[in-house]
Amino acid sequence: MSPRSFLLPDHIDEYCTEHSSPLDEVETSLIAATEALGEFSRMQLSPEQSSVLSILVAAAQAKLVVEVGTFTGYSSLAMARALGPGGRLICCDVSVEWTDIARSHWEMAGVADRIDLRIAPALETLEAMDLNPTVDFAFIDADKTNYVNYFEQLVPRLSERGILAVDNTLWGGAVTDSADTSRDTEALREFNAHAVADPRVRVRLLPVGDGLSLITRA
Repeated sequence: MSPRSFLLPDHIDEYCTEHSSPLDEVETSLIAATEALGEFSRMQLSPEQSSVLSILVAAAQAKLVVEVGTFTGYSSLAMARALGPGGRLICCDVSVEWTDIARSHWEMAGVADRIDLRIAPALETLEAMDLNPTVDFAFIDADKTNYVNYFEQLVPRLSERGILAVDNTLWGGAVTDSADTSRDTEALREFNAHAVADPRVRVRLLPVGDGLSLITRA
């Protein structure tokens, strides 16, 4: 299975899983296909985070969703399924190999027609998007050193009630360890400090999965 919250003891995690909607055949197939990638499979979003994204996209009645970092498509599958009629999901990634796994499962789930996959550096894709604030939901889960740059591209494009979700903002707890000065840890600390100090937005970092920050316009 894909990673669970590092904050929860096993018996609490098991109880939460038992009292949440179960995975379906498409999700189970996608998790298995991702596990076959070996060490890279750790990059897959946890089911608990995927469910949260799905619920938020549906609650926001999102028409336009942007994802930065698609990998094998677990988060995009959840968000695409939650879109209302006419909704569209733009996925930004640079890997054809990994997103081919995503494509096959989008087809399996019947949501491929809602997804616009753009294979290119995400910053190029974001910079080329219209500056009108029409993004109802966005999700960042890509290279950590560009989190601030992705944030700066997406915040001006958020609709009035838009939501920006950002993964890995606890980084296994490493962001609280002053002895950890690795590049990604430092980048995530920088992002967390940057976001919470920005007067344009409100931020809540939730202890879900590996840390999930939810951001809205102030």
